[in-house]
Amino acid sequence: MRRRASRLHRGAAPGLVLGAGLVAFLLAMALLALVWTPWPPAAIDVPHRLLHPSLAHWLGTDELGRDILSRLMAGAGVSLKVGMIAVGLGAVPGVALGLIASAVKGRSEDVIMQLCDFAFAFPALLSAIMLTATYGAGIDNAILAIAIYNVPVFAKLTRAMANSVMAREFVQAARAAGRSPAGIAVHHVVPNILAALLVQATIQFSIAILAEAALSYLGFGTQPPEASWGLMLSEAQNFLFVAPRLAVYPGLAIALSVLGLSLLGDGLRDALDPRLQKIAWQRA
Repeated sequence: MRRRASRLHRGAAPGLVLGAGLVAFLLAMALLALVWTPWPPAAIDVPHRLLHPSLAHWLGTDELGRDILSRLMAGAGVSLKVGMIAVGLGAVPGVALGLIASAVKGRSEDVIMQLCDFAFAFPALLSAIMLTATYGAGIDNAILAIAIYNVPVFAKLTRAMANSVMAREFVQAARAAGRSPAGIAVHHVVPNILAALLVQATIQFSIAILAEAALSYLGFGTQPPEASWGLMLSEAQNFLFVAPRLAVYPGLAIALSVLGLSLLGDGLRDALDPRLQKIAWQRA
């Protein structure tokens, strides 16, 4: 039985390993771009525009003669920056609101959840359009828009998971012992929902990368001469029949990054969720 259960767990391992590998490669490329790129990402060299891959330019050059590989590396840094900041800014208040809603109940819980439902009516793209119309286009407004969208996601997940933990015996015992709601939330609820929050964070990270690419493609995100995968796609659309590789490279980078984060999230869910482990043992 144990050998059979182990095989069930090993069946999910390749996805986790592949996802972790893709995410590690994305992180390595972004970190390397901070200290070195083959060419300056914003350096224009019009006489050498639209060059095919060569030893000098491994992935060729774009319509302005800029090195594509260098811009892909710089774009990886932008994607990581947007993902980390947007998820962090969305997770902290979202988790706090979810814990408050689970602890206080009643009218306060209803108000918090109604606010979350209201926030869902303004997806990241629409929020970015409103922010850029007021304050101008830029990566900061794009990050803020994505973060605002992440708040209700984490709030609703935290409330649902916290309600489940609150009904368990050890929490009731802590409440009977006189522990405050804040103490229960910090010492009993958060440790038991941390795995689910971590999985959700990887999912929202991939969504943030897609959202940033879409906003940059539409002109609301990263602005020239900075490099962004979405901006590279936008610039490449006029050369699809002349040099389709200009769109293939950033599109592939976005797809692999989202795939890696999705596989990582699924693998972490399978590895960290004790209910899935219990199911595997029961099937064995």
